[in-house]
Amino acid sequence: MDKSPDAFRTISEVAEDLDLPQHVLRFWETRFNQIKPMKRGGRRYYRPQDVELIKGIRHMLYDQGYTIKGVQKLLRENGNHFLVAIGSGDMAAVEAISQRRQADAVPLTPAAQPRGADDEMLVGEPKVKPSRRFFGLGKTDDEGPVQPGTSKLSRDNRALLQEALFDLLECKRLLDQVR
Repeated sequence: MDKSPDAFRTISEVAEDLDLPQHVLRFWETRFNQIKPMKRGGRRYYRPQDVELIKGIRHMLYDQGYTIKGVQKLLRENGNHFLVAIGSGDMAAVEAISQRRQADAVPLTPAAQPRGADDEMLVGEPKVKPSRRFFGLGKTDDEGPVQPGTSKLSRDNRALLQEALFDLLECKRLLDQVR
């Protein structure tokens, strides 16, 4: 028997629906304070809006190539509704939120603009070609692999190495728990 769309979901149901391991959902709870499942008797119960937010986070991390910091920044700047709209594929809502944000934004002087914002946004090659729908944040054509004879890594290669390091640290943490 299928559950109602308004019913709460267990972590195993959410993990199966979104094709994610359960430990990833628990990890994301530590990184995104917007994900707050109810806990009863030691079990997690996700509300429908939690699941929609997780869909948006998953899309940005896995399909668009954003880092966790990049998605955190999108949440800070645009709110939960932005990623919920992305997760549900409601591009009209994404555009409306984007336009409202741009209308409310006050242009900063060059000295007041944050530095290094691009470094935290992209990781590696996204599975789907980045679109300009998300505030024009995408890979530029001048980025790519490091050329032989140069000692500088491209942003993509640094991001890939950082992601591999995070994966290895997570593996180490899991192995330490087993011991």
